[in-house]
Amino acid sequence: MYKFFLIFFFNIFFINLVRAQINEPQTKEVYNYLYRMAAKGLIQWDDIVLPLDRYAIANALVVLKSESISKLSYTEKKELDFYITEYYYDIHLFNSSYLNNDKIHIFQKDESGRFRTIASGNKQMQLFVDPIVGYDYIHYNNNHNLTTYGGFRMWGMIGKHFGYNVFFRDVTESGDSLNANKYFTPDQGIVNTSRNPNQLNYSNLNFNLGYRWKNGIVSVGKDNLNWGYGESGKIVLSSKAPSFFYLRLHYEPFKWLDFDYFNGWLNSDVIDSSRSYATGTNTAGGYREIFRSKYIASHSLTFKTIKGLNFSIGESMVYSDKLDVGYLIPINFFKAYDQYVSSYSLNGGSNGQIFAQISSRNQIKNTHLYATLFIDEIRLSKIFDRVQNRNQIAYTLGANKTDVFINYLTIGGEYTRIRGGVYNNIIPAQTYTNNSYSLGDWMGQNADRIYLYVKYTPLPRLKTSIWYQYSRKGSDWTLDQQYNQQPEPPFLYNELFSRRDIGFNAYYEIIQTLKINFNIIHNTIFYPQQTVANNTLSLGISYGL
Repeated sequence: MYKFFLIFFFNIFFINLVRAQINEPQTKEVYNYLYRMAAKGLIQWDDIVLPLDRYAIANALVVLKSESISKLSYTEKKELDFYITEYYYDIHLFNSSYLNNDKIHIFQKDESGRFRTIASGNKQMQLFVDPIVGYDYIHYNNNHNLTTYGGFRMWGMIGKHFGYNVFFRDVTESGDSLNANKYFTPDQGIVNTSRNPNQLNYSNLNFNLGYRWKNGIVSVGKDNLNWGYGESGKIVLSSKAPSFFYLRLHYEPFKWLDFDYFNGWLNSDVIDSSRSYATGTNTAGGYREIFRSKYIASHSLTFKTIKGLNFSIGESMVYSDKLDVGYLIPINFFKAYDQYVSSYSLNGGSNGQIFAQISSRNQIKNTHLYATLFIDEIRLSKIFDRVQNRNQIAYTLGANKTDVFINYLTIGGEYTRIRGGVYNNIIPAQTYTNNSYSLGDWMGQNADRIYLYVKYTPLPRLKTSIWYQYSRKGSDWTLDQQYNQQPEPPFLYNELFSRRDIGFNAYYEIIQTLKINFNIIHNTIFYPQQTVANNTLSLGISYGL
């Protein structure tokens, strides 16, 4: 009875959640905090599709504080208070005198004690602005790299249901060991604008304008939409490629069912010679380059029939040349629709994928188990035929357990395999890429990886981890091997290298968005003719991310 009145009092007198739709960057540590709380069975956390909005995060924090505060350790409680301070106005906006007086507040602490660079609001609109600045030093063997960046993030609410978010960062990397094409690394791909061989310059721009109602979201924006779980990479949708523009619908018609849909605009990097033309000037080559239009449509269903056990299934279609209104219908069956519009022609159709995932949280105490499957091409009638099969699939198997022996100690591991031909397509403008970077896992096709890790939080907001990764990479299949050769080339055909990485990471958030990090990595790359060992040390500080 006491617990009932405590929850009732907390919700009636202190909670007035804003239902505005504001994407929250996936770099925020609160995602990992709530992921772990879900693994302990303390909250229901629907994070298969990312990013989530501030409302979803604030709501989860409120539920955790009102229903499970007695089950948290000292460190977990301190972190919960820290995150509630960050999302204070998503919870208490309409009870605030600080933001409802139409004044602008510059370099001040708000009612919760959170430092605000710029904050302003009235009964109709709210505005928050934070600068983004950062500095990373990397020592790589005997080489040195320096990364600096600056920008801003602006977000707020328009009324109770509309939200907006703008994130911009300009990045410069300089040094003598730059990875210009971001090859075989989970680091996000870039579009480099610098002509200096010892310098990279690029920018990150994400934004969204969205509307949220009780059980749904409609949003338009530019971001990295992620799908599925993965500690060291995601095989369906990841943040490897630069972000893209999208229209998105998320709807929960029943408590046991989630539906997610989006249509995205991609960069094909394929020049359309029929539409490109001479400009009549001699400047910059005198030629106007127009690229083939490229799009992706995706939708998925998540079934939540048993507490902690979710099953998700979806399909996507990469199509090109022009926007097809058929893919703007969220409930359309993309595969059947593609067969209809292409008359079953291989060269006239689009590039379809099917994916699925099963996730179990706290059915084994404090444990998250998950498995993800990505099907690019499969011939079901010949699936066990060693000569005629076309099993171009990828999968991830993962598990982690928290509070092992001591509180806040997490151990985990996962295995990912991506068979040859995955992410590729016979039509260059329909590969599973954006700006020539994979939309799925960063390794690309014909590769596998095992990843083991131990994470520990000794103090509130101090995150440490030790990890081990072993990966192998074979040659990308040719189109002839992918579509015609029987039997298909074996897994890891023409192995290029294997790689072993061991690392230690430490990260501390001093105040909201002010972070320092320290990383040490030793890797050994085994080529057919030689072995190369490397040591990397990095130090960084940032604000606003």
